[in-house]
Order: sequence, then C-alpha cells, then structure tokens
Amino acid sequence: MTNETSAGWCIQQQLNRFANCFDLKSWDEMAECLAETLYTDYSDLRGTPPETLSRERYIALRREALDGLKTHHLYANHEITLNQTGATARVSALIQRLSPDGQVLDTHCVYLFELNQHGTNWVIRAITQKVLWTQGNPAIHAGIGRQDPSRQTTS
Repeated sequence: MTNETSAGWCIQQQLNRFANCFDLKSWDEMAECLAETLYTDYSDLRGTPPETLSRERYIALRREALDGLKTHHLYANHEITLNQTGATARVSALIQRLSPDGQVLDTHCVYLFELNQHGTNWVIRAITQKVLWTQGNPAIHAGIGRQDPSRQTTS
C-alpha cells in the first residue's frame, strides 16, 4: 500500500468516525476528529454566513441543535486529494433526522472537508456543506434558520 493510499484510507475512516459521532451522540469522541478551530459554511441549510469557530463551540452548537433527534449520517463517494498543506475530501451525504413524534427531515448534500495531519491522526479544519435538496419538516431541527425554498421539498 502506498503512502497516498494509506493516507486516503485514514482520512476516509476519520470522516466516517466524525459522521458516526453525530448518530451516537459521542461528543467527546467528535472532538478528536476536529482541529482546535475550524471554518464552517452551512449557509445552504441554515441560512447563516460562514464562520470560524472553536472546536468546543462547534460541538456545543451541534449538540444543542440535535438534542432530542435521532440521526443517521451516511457518507459515500469519497474523493480525497492530498496536497502540500493537508488534504481535501468531497463526500456525498444523506442525513436523516427523526423527531420523537415521528417527523422527519432528510438532507441530501455534498460536503467539502479540509483536513490537516496532526501527528498520526487527521483532523478536520474546514467543512462546507452544499445542499442538493431536503425533504420533510425543517422545524424539527433547531439549527436551521431560513432555507432556500428552491431546495425544500415536502414529503
């Protein structure tokens, strides 16, 4: 196995671990996947501008927004590119959310992650989410502000 292949596999594993942390509510473990500060752009889903925030703040916001929801994050189609400063990964995703009263919100999207190698581990330093479409009730997700109506469908 080449170093590039090995790095790509490690990055894919770290991204999958990150996704599973949401579903298992493993917030302490999620911290191990993230750089101390990270750039985020969730403007397609949340209607908020991109921002740079601490790892702790990122996790606190997700924890609060997803409190009470069951989630399932599915990642596929990993395209990983190593570069001089780290790596980028373009990943297709389906995020399923279920409220206690049975309402759903599903988001079909593509993520662009930027990662740095930190010792033997890879950490996420930037996350950009591009929403393809959503289905369901956005009101069940406390983290969603206004949303582009052209990307919203109802079930």
